[in-house]
Amino acid sequence: MSGFSTQLQLRIDWSEIDAFGHVNNLAILKYVQAARVQYLEAVGLMQSQAENKTGPILASTSCQFRKLLFYPGQVTVRSRVDGIKNTSFRIKYGVYNDRNEIAAEAEDIIVIFDFRKNTKLAIPDELRERIEKLEKTKDGFALVT
Repeated sequence: MSGFSTQLQLRIDWSEIDAFGHVNNLAILKYVQAARVQYLEAVGLMQSQAENKTGPILASTSCQFRKLLFYPGQVTVRSRVDGIKNTSFRIKYGVYNDRNEIAAEAEDIIVIFDFRKNTKLAIPDELRERIEKLEKTKDGFALVT
């Protein structure tokens, strides 16, 4: 799991297969979404949104599909934050098949948002600290101001 701070294993479901017999690209984005939520929960952002209406909003997402996935099988999605700015941070993902081969690489930009005021917020120091702790080291990723 080198270079990644979290991982999530998911079973490929028959319903995720498309007419060509492989996992549909939209299903792969759902795997990434599940890993995103896991990461946001791990740093307390989902709880913050529920409690005080400030939390994460997805500003951008991208995915490069590298290898087909097939049913039956499992996928592992590995995640890490590799950059933090003033109001946003970037999560990178690797989606791996049963043989630990990269099937997709994805990236999200998450913005901290005040849903009552409908505006973005500066990332609080305590959130930066929780991300750094999860990533295990301040030197493990680029802190951008």
